[in-house]
Amino acid sequence: MPAISYPLNIAVPPEAEGQRLDQFLVSQIPDVSRSRVQQMLAGEIVLVDGKAAKSSLKLRGGEQITVLGNPQPPPLHAIAEEIALDIIYEDDDLAVVNKPAGMMVHAGAGATDDERNRGTLVNALLHRFRQLSDVGGELRPGIVHRLDKETSGLIVVAKNDVAHRKLGTQFSKREVKKRYVALVHGWPEKDRGTINLPISRDAVRRTRMTTKGSGGRSALSHYEVRERVGSAFGKFALVDVRIETGRTHQIRVHMASFGHPVVGDSLYGAPKELKRGTVKAPPGTPAVLTLGRNFLHAAAVEFKQPRTGESLSLEAPLPGELTKFLDRLRASVL
Repeated sequence: MPAISYPLNIAVPPEAEGQRLDQFLVSQIPDVSRSRVQQMLAGEIVLVDGKAAKSSLKLRGGEQITVLGNPQPPPLHAIAEEIALDIIYEDDDLAVVNKPAGMMVHAGAGATDDERNRGTLVNALLHRFRQLSDVGGELRPGIVHRLDKETSGLIVVAKNDVAHRKLGTQFSKREVKKRYVALVHGWPEKDRGTINLPISRDAVRRTRMTTKGSGGRSALSHYEVRERVGSAFGKFALVDVRIETGRTHQIRVHMASFGHPVVGDSLYGAPKELKRGTVKAPPGTPAVLTLGRNFLHAAAVEFKQPRTGESLSLEAPLPGELTKFLDRLRASVL
């Protein structure tokens, strides 16, 4: 579709009589939402017969509408918001935060103040530290790497640009050591192994990543089984996973690729709830168990302090909801 040229002139046809101005404009300007149109009208870049008009204006037919400029919102800036943080480590250059599951790291580029620019880790960081590095841009100040929304655990944050760039170099050179703990469905055949499969965006389901697409980026994960759990709800394995690359959903898609999806991760094939089987179970064992998040936790990170070169090795224990869930599985067999 060719780019739209502005100013854009639109003649209102007779059959549009009675329509609201904002509804009519949505039907006339490709790929522009009603909320975006309302922003345009509030900004008075839309004229009806040469005059600014309200969104609720009822058209008569025959009017001449002029859109003066490109209907793009102003750049979204991250805002400070008072949210409690679990700070594992802090110095003048950086902080390491234990992020809870359910918290996004930062707002998406297409978000608005009323949608997703609230409740994120960045909002909390700005309130806590006031000043963060600018390398990641106005939506992602201080963010050196990311965790999925439903993944808990350690994330490194840079307070200044020098620290950010040096930390980024450590990540890109694979000098940062990261260990995750996951509970997966089934028992892997081997106690340890390496998954070396490229990852790309799923061509059909765009929210998913896949190891089966073409043109994927290299991804390397090493897993080790810590415990094999036999339960009334099936077999599960508690695994440590160390990743050398940081692709989107890497651990989730890698573990699912050989039939062991992360518990709770319905996007990659795990059931939304666990149903008790025919194995004898202690009295009071529920028929169904649900977790409400992915059983994936960034448990440890090791890297060099960007100013001093000192080696920092930090850990965060499993959150209470994961420990409780695991204990219920362990206790579900007589």
